[in-house]
Amino acid sequence: MGVRGFTLIELITVMVLLGVMAAFLIPQLNTKDFDARGFHDETLALLRYAQKSAIAQRRTVCVAFAGGSATLSIATAPASNNCDGNLTGPKGETPAQVTAPADVAYQTVPASAFWFSALGQPSQALALQVTQGGVAAGPVITVEADTGYVHD
Repeated sequence: MGVRGFTLIELITVMVLLGVMAAFLIPQLNTKDFDARGFHDETLALLRYAQKSAIAQRRTVCVAFAGGSATLSIATAPASNNCDGNLTGPKGETPAQVTAPADVAYQTVPASAFWFSALGQPSQALALQVTQGGVAAGPVITVEADTGYVHD
């Protein structure tokens, strides 16, 4: 009965394959990319929620942006643009908002107030870029001026 085992060439081949796989997989485990994309997706969902809430409740819904957060409020009186009440989020949180993780923010925020009318029309066109460490991360979030269509 002979000695069984792997040859040196088989061992080197396996090690090279593992090294190549590691070179491609380790960058995919960077959680900061996940944080930026997650914040992008949460902002997209929040803007869609704001528009749908404005239509459903027939009230103006305002979106207040800061460097790393967006918060929703709602007009308590019909036909008013004064958003003086907190809008409850889809998970029951009051007010509905998203907050960026560390090192993630919006590149620029609207200079003037942004809201959706009771018909779901935005006060202005909007283009938001999420950044990570000051560098653009992911596609631009866009709200179309005429329709209020929110997309990236």
